[in-house]
Amino acid sequence: MNTKNAIIANAIKAIDNESNAIKNLASFIDDEFAAAVSFIYKSKGRVIVTGVGKSAIIANKIVATLNSTGTPAVFMHAADAIHGDLGTILKDDVVICISKSGNTAEIKVLVPFIKEGPNKLIAITANKNSFLAQQSDFVINAHVEKEACPHNLAPTTSTTAQLVMGDALAICLLELRGFSSQDFAKYHPGGALGKKLYLRVKDIAMVNLKPQVSVDTDVRDVIVEISEKLMGVTAVVENEKIIGIVTDGDIRRMLSKYDNIGKLTAQDIMSENPKTVGCDVLAVDALDIMEKYGISQLLVEKENKYFGVIHLHDLIKEGII
Repeated sequence: MNTKNAIIANAIKAIDNESNAIKNLASFIDDEFAAAVSFIYKSKGRVIVTGVGKSAIIANKIVATLNSTGTPAVFMHAADAIHGDLGTILKDDVVICISKSGNTAEIKVLVPFIKEGPNKLIAITANKNSFLAQQSDFVINAHVEKEACPHNLAPTTSTTAQLVMGDALAICLLELRGFSSQDFAKYHPGGALGKKLYLRVKDIAMVNLKPQVSVDTDVRDVIVEISEKLMGVTAVVENEKIIGIVTDGDIRRMLSKYDNIGKLTAQDIMSENPKTVGCDVLAVDALDIMEKYGISQLLVEKENKYFGVIHLHDLIKEGII
């Protein structure tokens, strides 16, 4: 077998191993899993997630997922916990401890200290007979038959299983809390996903230049206005209301149609009834309008008065596209 084929075969084998293990996890979702989720949901404190080695990395990711979906969570490294970080745990917190074997030295030292307090302990482990499982109030089974590692040593499939169980737990809590897309936007204001849920047309238009001319504006001044305001268009406005639009395309068509443009005004070359959008419309919905009509700009109105312009490039820059 040549090198390329060997690489492909090994990659497929690893993926098959992990995907089969993930499918098997569904059989471990039981009454105890449901009880653990319910206890977290009803608790007044945070979720403290701990582990060591690769499990600590998974714990960090689970914490991030919980925090972003409405369940306050904090990561505590199992090794650091017994050197001062036990103070992270408050009386109303729930502790999740992640360990494949459930019998590592750090876990055996840490668990008794957790059990001395009032906090409930949830285990995510592949070994239901382990020290961790026996000491925990709830056990989430993340058992796997073997690692993707050909030597069955490097944590691969087992950490994937831990991650999936953590995701399942987070999603169940999200559903219980009725966590909505609007809530998601509050927790992700800086990301592209969040922007699709909260960024409005006015947020973009208000920082753009605002090109506008009147119906009797000389066509040369119309060209200057389009060029200086850098939006590729200008609104034609009368008494603060939009009555037309002049685009770069209108200018090109004018030049091909007229030999003498000296006496032309905005009214002679504008397009009437341009596509507009309200300033409170979501930017992602404005994108839908642009795509529907095959246009790159939209004139923006506020209370039926001209407010500004948004361009397709604005939506690209904001990560909406």
